[in-house]
Amino acid sequence: MYSNDNRIVMTLDAGGTNLVFSAIRGGDEIVIPITLPSCACDLDQCLGQLATGFTRIREQLPESPVAISFAFPGPADYPAGIIGNLPNFPSFRGGVALGPYLEDQFNIPVFINNDGDLFAYGEALTGALPEINNRLEKAGSIKRYKNLLGVTLGTGFGAGVVIDGNLLMGDNAAGGDVWCFRNKKYQQYIVEESVSIRAVQRVYRELSGDTATYTPKDIFDMAEGTRPGNRQAALRAFAELGEMAGDAIAQAITLIDGLIVIGGGLTGAAKYILPALLQEMNSQTGMMDGSRFSRLQSKAYNLDDETQFSQFAKGEAVKIHVPGSGREVDYDPCKRIGVMISKQGASRSVALGAYVYALNQLTN
Repeated sequence: MYSNDNRIVMTLDAGGTNLVFSAIRGGDEIVIPITLPSCACDLDQCLGQLATGFTRIREQLPESPVAISFAFPGPADYPAGIIGNLPNFPSFRGGVALGPYLEDQFNIPVFINNDGDLFAYGEALTGALPEINNRLEKAGSIKRYKNLLGVTLGTGFGAGVVIDGNLLMGDNAAGGDVWCFRNKKYQQYIVEESVSIRAVQRVYRELSGDTATYTPKDIFDMAEGTRPGNRQAALRAFAELGEMAGDAIAQAITLIDGLIVIGGGLTGAAKYILPALLQEMNSQTGMMDGSRFSRLQSKAYNLDDETQFSQFAKGEAVKIHVPGSGREVDYDPCKRIGVMISKQGASRSVALGAYVYALNQLTN
């Protein structure tokens, strides 16, 4: 989508430590990115860095950009471009009109969204959704998908929802938030306490008794057996994250009924996370009369496993007769959804989501 569009959109990867500025045309980055300190503790300095970064990007461009589009942490009124109180940007307090400020500086439209939303949007339009539909077509399947839940596993538990090509914003710019779901294991807390980098570190520490501070990569290496440490505790730390994420995703996908794509830094440990995640999604629930059945109407498949993808693509498709005629129609009674790891990576999906979102808004 928009691969032949010559319009240029300036983008930003905003973190509490650094701001990385870039520009995209035709789905490709066309400049050398510029990195500046965020200066997150001083609002005037932070706004100055934003203006400087976009100015320096604009100076590299062959022609004027048509918009600025990027993800920024919330809470926020994203449609209005107003950012609320941010823990990793201490100077943002009481509502900062970031979008209007940048519009005044550059005289072009500015679009700001949540990174989970833009990740999902990028995957729906340029990543997982077209990839899976193409694979289904090649496999001869009659099944196609239009809806997607994008989930990011990293510092926090982010998500976004795309319904038939449209990003779900919500009436309060909070559509698709899953981080605040109730925690399956610790019901007095949010699920993000068990689905995040800090959760992996905490569970490893609790199970191993080792009070040293390890990165998720360290714990992954312990799970792999390539670094000294408690391997079973490392394996369990990732599996518990998968179980807790699977519980939250099962609740969310019940409403969305589409594909699930997962990105973020923790996906490097996907082989230790996905089995528990899928097991939880495919687990059972029941009724007071003792009957038991799957908690989801649809079976969840790991689309990165070729055997499971083959079963997913095949389904239970049959031909059935139309009463009173000689015609036959296709019928597939197998309800199914798929889970996969992002092939683009979260950073590129967010950038492409921001790019396509801006062009769609300008076009429409």
